[in-house]
Amino acid sequence: MTTNLPTGTPSPSASGHGSALLTTPFSARARAEEVLEGVDLTGRRAVVTGGASGIGAETVRALVAAGAEVTIATRRPQSAEPLVRELAAVGGAGQVHAQALDLADPASVDAFARAWRGPLDILVANAGIMALPQRTLTPGGWELQLATNYLGHFALAIGLHAALRASGSARIVVVSSGAHRSAPFDFEDPHFERRPYDPWAAYGQSKSADVLFAVGARRWAADGITANALSPGYILTRLQRHLDDDTMRAFGVMDDEGNVKPLPYYKTPEQGAATSVLLAASPLLQGVTGRYFEDNQEARTVRSDEDQPGGVAAHALDPQAADRLWEYSANALRTA
Repeated sequence: MTTNLPTGTPSPSASGHGSALLTTPFSARARAEEVLEGVDLTGRRAVVTGGASGIGAETVRALVAAGAEVTIATRRPQSAEPLVRELAAVGGAGQVHAQALDLADPASVDAFARAWRGPLDILVANAGIMALPQRTLTPGGWELQLATNYLGHFALAIGLHAALRASGSARIVVVSSGAHRSAPFDFEDPHFERRPYDPWAAYGQSKSADVLFAVGARRWAADGITANALSPGYILTRLQRHLDDDTMRAFGVMDDEGNVKPLPYYKTPEQGAATSVLLAASPLLQGVTGRYFEDNQEARTVRSDEDQPGGVAAHALDPQAADRLWEYSANALRTA
């Protein structure tokens, strides 16, 4: 792939429609540490949800190595202790902490946001669950994938808005998935109360919502806050923990003896985290908001019926749908 540095500063309100796609010099196989080589994040503060394992942990490692102070937000802070100890022993790195956060519990999200003190420069909405085999609801009646992958992160960003604004140049990074292409957000039945529950439709819908959140956050551009979404690519992590062996074999990542191994086009977690840290801290993304990236490049817009890998669906970049989802989500939080 031929890549070039951006030739100018994109409009802060751009969403990729009607403008040149932003390209970077980083390949699809670049590692997170490569993307941040030479970037100094000393004095910058970041929150990474789900930062104890997988691409979240690699995102934390890269940000801390560049000098940022990082808070790992996770349901079980004890699970992050090995990573905290590892990074504390790295000379010249930023500080790292772990704090409890359950994205499916509005009270937990509210407590995390209320406890935050001072500016926040980077919020990486990384935590997620995928393809729950059975329809599962939170105590508030939210479908669990939508609650964890999207609504909890929306509530967290709302709760931390003042801290993000205080930064003056804050970035929100939303980890979505290529699965969004097959499932627009269903405003009539988002929690599968009437339509048959499908694990992949629920997952895809939550990831469409993630991209729409980044588009809707253009309303915060005047506060110095930008937001972009991304697909990290195919990676074997704990995200697949709800998939049964038959599904893993159908994907081609498990043999008959139950051994799990990636296919040639799968990325390592270090490579999967590269696009996250690109959006979180690279100077190349200064002022860019409301866009969707994959393989360290802005993705092209595709039709839902295109049988081509990659790309972002037009339904996920629709500003009217983004505003409608923002209103829906704000109302959902008020009644939680």
